[in-house]
Amino acid sequence: MMNIKKSKGTIGILTGGGDVPGLNPAIRAVTIRAIREGYRVIGIRHGWKGLIDIIRDKDADNSDNYITLTEELVNKIGRSGGTFLHTSRTKPSHIDVVNVPLHLKEKYIDEVNDLTPEVIQNLDFMGIDYLIPIGGDDTLSYGVRLYKEGVKVVAIPKTMDNDVPGTDYCIGFSTCVTRTIMMTNSLRTSAGSHERILVLEVFGRYAGFTALLPTMAGAANRCVIPEHKFDINKLAELLVEDRYENPSKYSVVLVSEGATFKGQDKMMFLDGKKDAYGHAKLGGIGNIVGSKIKELSSDYNNHRTINVINQKLGYLVRCGEPDAMDSIVPMAFGNLALDLIIKGVHGRLVILKDGRYDNAPIDVVTSSKKIVSVKNFYNTERLRPYYKTFEFKPLFIMT
Repeated sequence: MMNIKKSKGTIGILTGGGDVPGLNPAIRAVTIRAIREGYRVIGIRHGWKGLIDIIRDKDADNSDNYITLTEELVNKIGRSGGTFLHTSRTKPSHIDVVNVPLHLKEKYIDEVNDLTPEVIQNLDFMGIDYLIPIGGDDTLSYGVRLYKEGVKVVAIPKTMDNDVPGTDYCIGFSTCVTRTIMMTNSLRTSAGSHERILVLEVFGRYAGFTALLPTMAGAANRCVIPEHKFDINKLAELLVEDRYENPSKYSVVLVSEGATFKGQDKMMFLDGKKDAYGHAKLGGIGNIVGSKIKELSSDYNNHRTINVINQKLGYLVRCGEPDAMDSIVPMAFGNLALDLIIKGVHGRLVILKDGRYDNAPIDVVTSSKKIVSVKNFYNTERLRPYYKTFEFKPLFIMT
């Protein structure tokens, strides 16, 4: 008689928020391990959006909202960047009336609607026993909400800003830092050829890790981060000094997108539009800093103006293939998530802490903020990284 292996259950997996290299390796790791352990895996498309768009009818076409994952499918995408499940910045508990799915328009008519009851019913409709969301603190904060509503959630941290609380490392961070160093070094040739000051805007809304680490690695002379309002005159003076001391007569500063200088009331926004989590799109601080540096440079350069190269690195640091760290860590995180599920454990965030893989209560995501400790790691007078010793520090020093 044929031995038919009974399924242990169904695992759903989704990716939310911004794309980073390392998401597809995480999806691959979860899927392959789960299938070999006897689970069925469903990939939910478009992040949390896929879970509000589902029509609970067995004859409805929900192929744009979820897909059954196989080893063959995930093996093809496991080495690539981005997320083949696609993503969105959707918060099901805060859906504007214009974004309510068509089939729910008559049911949800408030200006802002909580579609969490629909999400829970849709998970039940798909037969999902465990849910693995991969995302930053915004995406995972809704995972905390679902866990409190009774959904079995095991979360994986992802964000190149590396600012998810509870873990030293988030998927995407290493590739971001690697690309930032590489591109900054490439742009040095232009800065040096024209003897200019190079101003590079990098990601980092509330945390300055993506500016601080490359600067510590020698990619830049100075950096300004969201955690400290800086003096633009002091920055100009330091950069002119750095340029003078450089035989090639150029200097470099990395500017976090969320950085602000003294006298500036708020961060620089592209427009007033906000996403579902209340965040307006940042952009432009690099241009402002560059203009100010050029304007002030003559004060520290014998009344001669120094020209500036402005460049926003933007999506160039989050696209393409993952580096070694963002190939290995997602594989480990995916397997850690399965270890927990196999044991029947949920309500956890898989983490990397003090150089060791572990897990923590999922609500650590919403219980604190993870930012650079200015006192321990940032010299506010010199506008650059500060450290006393590397002994017993994490791999990425100040994370």
